[in-house]
Amino acid sequence: MGDKLVTTPLSLIEGLLKPESYPHRPPEIKLVQTQMSFIFLTGEYVYKVKKPVNLGYLDYTTLEKRRFFCHQELELNRRLCPEVYLAVVPITMSLRGAKRRSNLLRIEGEGKAVEYAVKMRQLPQNRMMDVLLRGNQVTSEMITSVAEKLARFHQKAETNSRIAAFGKLDVIRQNTDENFSQTKKYIDVSIPRLKYDHIKKYTEDFIQHNSALFSKRVKEGRVKDCHGDLHVAHICFTDDICIYDCIEFNDRFRYSDVVSEIAFLAMDLDRYHHSDLSQHLVNAYVELSHDEELSDLLNFYKCYRAYVRGKVESFKLDDPYISEEEKAKALATARSYFELAEGYI
Repeated sequence: MGDKLVTTPLSLIEGLLKPESYPHRPPEIKLVQTQMSFIFLTGEYVYKVKKPVNLGYLDYTTLEKRRFFCHQELELNRRLCPEVYLAVVPITMSLRGAKRRSNLLRIEGEGKAVEYAVKMRQLPQNRMMDVLLRGNQVTSEMITSVAEKLARFHQKAETNSRIAAFGKLDVIRQNTDENFSQTKKYIDVSIPRLKYDHIKKYTEDFIQHNSALFSKRVKEGRVKDCHGDLHVAHICFTDDICIYDCIEFNDRFRYSDVVSEIAFLAMDLDRYHHSDLSQHLVNAYVELSHDEELSDLLNFYKCYRAYVRGKVESFKLDDPYISEEEKAKALATARSYFELAEGYI
């Protein structure tokens, strides 16, 4: 009975907003939500708890699955941000709390785990790339450093025949078709019908007319185990550059052509009205990686990535744990991403 009570999302939120639930007793706790996670900012540490949801492309519906994907998140993110990802920790409930039917939760507590969290060092908010961009504080030298880190990462990133298969035409079509099927319900909500049809036709035509190039990229080993969610809010300029929050829940979204990854970040720099920095990123990466064909696929993948971001923001409109104010912001953001996607055609 106690386990069931605690692991309902509202009870979990209530419990983890109490300072006594944490070993370091933080004076202030802030909750941030994504479509798939509750994130508790405590000043020194961040605790990320996965929502018990099945979104089709991810399934966190059981405690065992959430534990597994917490460990995946820890391992994969240590590739680009090793000093921040500390551990997977249990969340337990004291017997005294269970008898009183209250949510007396304990992060890193004793006893049986009722939930799990990824424990991270809290990064300085004022050094996040999205924050710095708004203040025009990102320089071309900083972008060059990001390009260097990504080029080194992609050079070493794992690839094999199984990973390479994710760059084949049938998988690319599956990814793009899924985008359009999952956004049908948002036509004339976050994306106008004409825009939807225009982007869909462009996408299908491009894949058909460039099949040989996609196949060539697979043969040349350009499809790798990448980050998968490389936008500006996932980059922090601290003593080192920390690139965090990669996709752990679905290999299909992480195994991709490296150009898709670069296009994602370049697209987001465009969205922040820094097309100069976007082009600088692409130029620096091409020079470092000697990937001269990258530009032939750049706009296709920019369009694809902008559409994915529009889709993800649209999903928030159906999230029961998100406030109406946040949904209004999500709607505006989704519309801006879909507008950007069409602009690459």
